[in-house]
Amino acid sequence: MSERYDLAIIGSGPAGLSAALNAKIRKKKFIIFGTNELSAKLTKAEKINNYLGFYGKSGAEIRDEFVKHLDFMDISIKEEKINNIYAMGDYFALMVNEKMYEATSIILATGVNFGKPFKGEEEFLGKGVGYCATCDAPLYKDKVVTIIAYNKHEEAEVNFLSTIASKVYYLPMYKEKVDVNESVEIIKDIPLEIIGDKKVNKLILKNSEIETDGIFILRDSVAPGQLVPGLKMDGSHIEVDKKMKTNLKGCFAAGDIVGVPYQYIKAAGEGNIAALSAVSYIDEVSKK
Repeated sequence: MSERYDLAIIGSGPAGLSAALNAKIRKKKFIIFGTNELSAKLTKAEKINNYLGFYGKSGAEIRDEFVKHLDFMDISIKEEKINNIYAMGDYFALMVNEKMYEATSIILATGVNFGKPFKGEEEFLGKGVGYCATCDAPLYKDKVVTIIAYNKHEEAEVNFLSTIASKVYYLPMYKEKVDVNESVEIIKDIPLEIIGDKKVNKLILKNSEIETDGIFILRDSVAPGQLVPGLKMDGSHIEVDKKMKTNLKGCFAAGDIVGVPYQYIKAAGEGNIAALSAVSYIDEVSKK
């Protein structure tokens, strides 16, 4: 049986970090998933003047202060990508490739960097379209696979799949130099549409098309409606109340993912509220 956490936080921007601090203060057993870079968007900000107490600082400087605070509180970030989260009644199952975590409550703080789905993507999800190449690799033994990736660190998944599939086409959507196995065919083009019959059989690009048995789309984060089945959305944002509650019991959300304005101080405040709401929920569950 998996170890069960009181709380799992998905996202390491200001909302997720603020939630983690409050979970630590309230002495809950929690885990936070994200990256030790914390937030790419924050790091790129040239100057921030609307974060109380941090005037005239760059995003990178504020990020460094966040890191010091995490170190002081002895909070570490689990650098693993959550592919799916399932509500199991009195707990949530969080899937990471072939691994699973359990938590009584969750806070979604993944930001809004998941991009717009391709035409046909949602229609063929689970019918040839997937978001985790290593999870589904055995299904594509000796088959043709296409991978679209938005970050250089996904190259490990590409290389792994190239040892299983008969052919791998790779569309890197980033600017850095691509370093993948020689057997992988790199295609510099823009994906437009996924088509098929009952399953995927073709990817239409701006200047060409690829016949393929499967397509993996490796974005920095999965759209929340796809990450957590049954989650109520308001357009591309998660619908929450003032306590950051979603429509799923024990599931809370905070930060850019719940809507505008996309401000760091607003995200941190919502992370604080989400954590306090989650703590109340966890205490309620433990009394039963």
